[in-house]
Order: sequence, then structure tokens, then C-alpha cells
Amino acid sequence: MKKEQRFTRKEAVALSYDPEVSDAPKVIAKGKGKIAENILERAQEHAIPVQEDPSLLELLGQLNVNETIPEELYQAVSEVFAYIYRLDREKSSMK
Repeated sequence: MKKEQRFTRKEAVALSYDPEVSDAPKVIAKGKGKIAENILERAQEHAIPVQEDPSLLELLGQLNVNETIPEELYQAVSEVFAYIYRLDREKSSMK
């Protein structure tokens, strides 16, 4: 099999953040293969934006489910949340 034909298994990490409950976002789901596909399908069903960032995915993938993100990842994750908030605002203004 040629390198460009290699199958790469999907990976996904889902985050949640509620400032009234926690000081930092936490991992609420993660998985590879079929589990990742299910996470992405659920996000689509609920109109939750998906951000593709392989480097961040690799770092977040090392965390356990229900684990809050470490301080070193605050900036990267805050950029993702800012992106999502912008999308939500744009979507709301189109209604």
C-alpha cells in the first residue's frame, strides 16, 4: 500500500466548559475509530462546531475523561472556544 493510500483512523476529543462548575474546560469524551465517529456524529446532530487541530488533539488525547485541561493548554483551548463563540454569534445574527 502506498503511503498516500494509508488509512488514518479518526480521533476525537470533546470538551465542555461551565465556569460555574469548574475553573477550566474538561474532557467529556474521547476516542478513536468508531468511538471518534460517534462523537463527531453527535456533535453534528446537536450543531456543535468541530475544530480540527491535530497538535491539540494529540495533547488532549493524553488526558482522561472528566479530567480538566492543564494550565499549559489554556491558551490553545481558549482559542478554540473563541472560534466556537464567534460561529455561534454569526449563526444567531443570521436568524
